[in-house]
Amino acid sequence: MLQIGTALDSPTAAVELDARRFNRHTFWCGQSGSGKTYALGVVLEQLLLHTELPLLILDPNADFVRLQETRDSAAMTSAERIAGLDTRVFRSGPGRDDPLHVRYVDLSPATKAAVLQMDPIRDAEEYNVLLHSEADAKQFDAAELVKAFRASGEPARVRLANRMENLQVLNWDLWSRGTSSVVDAIDERPRATVLDLGGFDHPAEPKVAALAVLEHLWARRQERRPVLIVIDEAHNLCSPDPSTEVERALTAQLVQIAAEGRKFGLWLFLSTQRPTKIHPNVLSQCDNLGLMRVNAPRDLAELAEVFGFAPEEAIRRAKSFRQGQALFAGGFIAEPTFVQMGERLTEEAGGDVRVPMRAV
Repeated sequence: MLQIGTALDSPTAAVELDARRFNRHTFWCGQSGSGKTYALGVVLEQLLLHTELPLLILDPNADFVRLQETRDSAAMTSAERIAGLDTRVFRSGPGRDDPLHVRYVDLSPATKAAVLQMDPIRDAEEYNVLLHSEADAKQFDAAELVKAFRASGEPARVRLANRMENLQVLNWDLWSRGTSSVVDAIDERPRATVLDLGGFDHPAEPKVAALAVLEHLWARRQERRPVLIVIDEAHNLCSPDPSTEVERALTAQLVQIAAEGRKFGLWLFLSTQRPTKIHPNVLSQCDNLGLMRVNAPRDLAELAEVFGFAPEEAIRRAKSFRQGQALFAGGFIAEPTFVQMGERLTEEAGGDVRVPMRAV
């Protein structure tokens, strides 16, 4: 059992979640300023302390990059255990010591085509060239690949070379260029792997990074090696209305994991501000609910409709929650319960920016 706070209506009563029930998908929701990310950290810390479940955290705002740094107020035994865990943080952007890289050649043909904005019917000849192009991961050189396509003189290869150069996708910081990929580390199943997605220059790079990782996990699903896939600000990766080829491919992969991943040990933990920002085929597969302050009537109505295991009156109470207050319902708690979240043990890298005040 994971102690995550105290009962809102009975402050001396501890509230616990059943760690075994994180083998279901979980939805975590709260509007900006509700304390959603801080509270998410409380739950993740307890999972690290009291289970052996590996966490993969897709982190768009670098809120969890200090997950191994404990606060002075943390109990010594907890601090020592967290500090001793195998936690790996991969940062996006140039010049990082532990860069977030994936190998372009490891992507499936469909994902490569999505990156290059190609359709298998509309761009049939170029797609076919891509489908039959093979490259060794350690020897891959983007410039040489484009040069070879041009030197062939074949119209489809030349067009593909033009597309690669025009879109400049092979110049992204995301690519490993012969070095290791983050999926190599994930395959080792550290206790926590944090992928900082927010430092890339191109808006498609964080989505391709997430897609590469999820695609890899899905390809190896038959190994049945459990991992909790935590997606903070999940609306960035799981939109109900994806608009680009990469977004559509990423959403389709998440829908597939939501529908079929549970039996393979691929469990989602989605955190976002509004339920309407998440694809309905993912949202409807969640069996656990953590709800913080939400004011919009439309959002409350949708939550009540999707999560029928939580009484509608309990969900509507969320509009009166103060920061750090939450409703938990579903498989990981005996009955719907109102909670005052406990204190974090580790440092939160994010947080609100203060208003500059005039000196008196």
